[in-house]
Amino acid sequence: MTDELADGYHRFRQNRWPSERAEYEALAHGQKPHTLVVACSDSRADPALIFDTAPGELFVVRNVANLVPPYEPDGKLHGVSAALEFGVNVLQVKRIVVMGHAYCGGVNAMLNGSPANCQDFVAPWVEQAAPTVRRVVEEFPADQVERVAEETVVRLSIDNLRTFPWIAEREAAGDLVLSGLHFGIADGILTKLTGARRFERLD
Repeated sequence: MTDELADGYHRFRQNRWPSERAEYEALAHGQKPHTLVVACSDSRADPALIFDTAPGELFVVRNVANLVPPYEPDGKLHGVSAALEFGVNVLQVKRIVVMGHAYCGGVNAMLNGSPANCQDFVAPWVEQAAPTVRRVVEEFPADQVERVAEETVVRLSIDNLRTFPWIAEREAAGDLVLSGLHFGIADGILTKLTGARRFERLD
């Protein structure tokens, strides 16, 4: 363990554990998160910090570019889909949030190609959204492409969530709400996907 992690652990034990011990002891008997968050793995966009949540509130799935692949029960390894299945069918979350963010390296790879040393897994992973994202280049001015592309990935992931039958059924029944968000790293502002498929500031 690195010094940074060890130091953080000691701060946790000294500053947080005494006041939150009862919460953790209760959580040892099971979890009941209200929201499943699909977020990017980027170290600058941590859902627990952004939403100021306590342990047990969020069931978080993080991957490069906050992507949700479409429903494909083909027996292959699907980490995101497995987390969705567990979160929706077992934990019965009430909300799924897809949160993109500014300066996303995964979206940049969709637009400009993955780094040469990331061809085994990153390149095929981001390629699933690349055709949709590349259309943004043709339709928007250069200074808007990056932001619009990030928002496009959020919309695509929301659309793909609806290909999962048990998600679509629960949403239609009013038991599950799907939301899309975008986090501005430099300004700390969240914008929300609206019914008009536009993103507006969350006040």
